[in-house]
Amino acid sequence: MRQAGRYLPEYRETRTRAKNFLELCYTPDLAVEVTLQPLRRFELDAAILFSDILVIPDALGQAVRFEVGEGPVLDPVDVDSIAGLGKERDPLDRLAPVLETVRRLRAAIAPEQTLIGFCGSPWTVATYMIGGKGSSDQAAARLFALRHPEAFAALLDVLVQTSIDYLVAQFEAGADVVQLFESWALNLDDDAFTSHVIEPNRRIVAGVRARVPHAAIIGFPRGAAGNLARYAAQTGVNALGLDYATPLDFAGKHLPATLPVQGNLDPLRLVAGGAQLDGRIDAIIAAFADRPHIFNLGHGIVPETPIAHVERLVARVRNG
Repeated sequence: MRQAGRYLPEYRETRTRAKNFLELCYTPDLAVEVTLQPLRRFELDAAILFSDILVIPDALGQAVRFEVGEGPVLDPVDVDSIAGLGKERDPLDRLAPVLETVRRLRAAIAPEQTLIGFCGSPWTVATYMIGGKGSSDQAAARLFALRHPEAFAALLDVLVQTSIDYLVAQFEAGADVVQLFESWALNLDDDAFTSHVIEPNRRIVAGVRARVPHAAIIGFPRGAAGNLARYAAQTGVNALGLDYATPLDFAGKHLPATLPVQGNLDPLRLVAGGAQLDGRIDAIIAAFADRPHIFNLGHGIVPETPIAHVERLVARVRNG
């Protein structure tokens, strides 16, 4: 996760060629370059499109900017502004450079390498759109959904349809598989998890498959904990991403034996390295040896990760 990024010096150099983060995402020459950088360094099976989950609110007309040291900042939507989202232009027009990046990547990587596209899931994207920034408890969005259920449902409708259109366009441009990032699936009770997470993701999966019948879709509901099995069963995703807090025996106890899983190394273990890293890699591989498993981190790689540790991980997974 975050296959490309600030842990790579070549990424940091490329980043200086864009005036801001969104320009980097929307400039195919730069986005292709950044996407390919990890593949040049490491023996990886897949390329992950370099973009961001917040290109969707940007495409819908919400002001989005990335502040140094602060992360994404948005002009929050309110009850009155939701109806106007996406009305001034077709969101796919704004996202056209990302789709061009996908087309160029498919032509650039080897046929046997998988190209993974993605988007943010509606609840996660809505938390930023309503709160104006990231939050540890998503309180602004949770309260908005409770106080203004009709407006919140309308926002989810917009995000579901835009996500369907965006993911279908990624498949048409050459993506082999897409991932739904529900990065803020925690902090919801079971009723809210059903309405805010499961149902919108189910609608996206069904909507994409209505137009791309055999679309391969990975769901990553970070922090879903006891709701993971429900999410997997009810959304229809082809594979389930597991965060690093998910016990290694969870899949065997609670998920269908044929369901592929993805994950779930703690990114800080990759920072620390050494014998503990080797041991945890081996434990993860062993835990999922009886089912289809995509080895991955359980959340995004962090900037301070030593490149030598990534090399060590890839070699151990390949040779273990």
